[in-house]
Amino acid sequence: MKEAEICADLSAGELVKVESSALYNEDLAPVTSGQRRWRYGSFAGLWISMAACIPTYMLASSLIGGGMNWWQAVLTIFLGNLIVLVPMILNAHAGTKYGIPFPVYCRAAFGTLGANVPALMRALVACGWFGIQTWIGGNAIYKILGVFVPSMVAGEVMPMLGITLAQLACFLFFWGINLWVIYRGIDTIRVLLNIKAPLLITLGLVLLGWAYREAGGFGPILSQPSAFDAGGAKEGQFWGYFFPALTGMIGFWATLSLNIPDFSRYATSQRDQVIGQALGLPMTMALYSFIGVAVTSATTIIYGTTIWDPVDVLTRFTNPVVLVVAMVALCIATLATNIAANVVSPANDFANLAPKLISFRAGGYITGVIGVLMMPWKLVADPEGYIFTWLVAYSALLGPIGGILIADYFGWRKGKLDLVALYDLEGEYRYTKGFSWVAMVALVAGVLPSLPGFLVQVKVVPEGAVSAFWVGLYHYTWFVGFGVAFGVYLLGRKLGSGARG
Repeated sequence: MKEAEICADLSAGELVKVESSALYNEDLAPVTSGQRRWRYGSFAGLWISMAACIPTYMLASSLIGGGMNWWQAVLTIFLGNLIVLVPMILNAHAGTKYGIPFPVYCRAAFGTLGANVPALMRALVACGWFGIQTWIGGNAIYKILGVFVPSMVAGEVMPMLGITLAQLACFLFFWGINLWVIYRGIDTIRVLLNIKAPLLITLGLVLLGWAYREAGGFGPILSQPSAFDAGGAKEGQFWGYFFPALTGMIGFWATLSLNIPDFSRYATSQRDQVIGQALGLPMTMALYSFIGVAVTSATTIIYGTTIWDPVDVLTRFTNPVVLVVAMVALCIATLATNIAANVVSPANDFANLAPKLISFRAGGYITGVIGVLMMPWKLVADPEGYIFTWLVAYSALLGPIGGILIADYFGWRKGKLDLVALYDLEGEYRYTKGFSWVAMVALVAGVLPSLPGFLVQVKVVPEGAVSAFWVGLYHYTWFVGFGVAFGVYLLGRKLGSGARG
């Protein structure tokens, strides 16, 4: 990508106009050149910090459970992240050039008020992820405390919730820690990320070394054939599984591929954000998922049973010091990933609803409350549902948004935005009463092809009632949604050139 000049700071007059707008608050303000300190190392570190987490460790397990062998699973994860890196870098461009966060970036394509539609769609997905990561952290506390107090894990499951009182208490305790970090602000998040990256990578490598030593190798899973091979239980079905799985892997970071301007706005140059993200994302995801597969395979030899959850592996250790250190490390790591990946963006997105009333901190609290109400333990209860209902389903929403943003910024505007107009209710991006109907039509057009397959997936509609074509199309939902929305948006802009829509 050719280096693009970073937009100059606003003049005194422009700054006064922007600050007086109802669309402005300090959290949504464009970052000045003096505030840009992120070099490529910062972006690589960000991705290493976020990618090295328990969901990544466990990601390949879902694919192996579906029939892949270890290298097919790791390669699928690597390819998915290589693909999602492209819209990640493209959407980051506007953040770096103009210093704007994701919801402000959306105003150019969707309108000054219409930007709330993609922002809230992305925010609700983040709320789900916030809940999932909080559940993982709380569950780690629950399982390790259960080693010291066995009676904790003997409680009865509560009706409707589907978890025990002790699990709920640990979940809410960890949830409270997350809210405390939100209260402390963005500087605390940065400190956590700096601690977390070496901490969890070290823990993963230590587990890898322990597993290799204790098992005399990585065990049977690394030599286990794929279920899709000749003579396997799913012979000849590989490609039918691979593409929906690949869509799910893209969906894993499809959220960040949209709101990456929330971070790239602090970059010193386009080169830094491109190189940093390219170095930090695909390889870290592949490496950490491989650690998960290798350690898991070794547990089959060591314990005579396959243990996918690293927390369950750690609870097998009897040394109390090891258990306490491991619990603290896992909690800090999960906390840092959760805040950076699942609070920064939705907090800004909710603030965009009413910039003068909702601050970053208030937006973070809203994220936390919704994350609890979504009962995240049910989202991750089933590996198949985790990939094909959760990851793939929200790809149907986020793929079209990505297609529209990239079509608008690169295809229609050639990378040029009016920074002041992005904060002007009556400016260029007002369109029709604040909404771009071209973007709204493109969004609906991008989502619709995946709707029949989604309804079948969640069993609202019986499979026989929907054509096999539409059911199959759901497995490619991110690609289909992105492509359809991209094309419809550009066509709409060309047909309506000059009109306010």
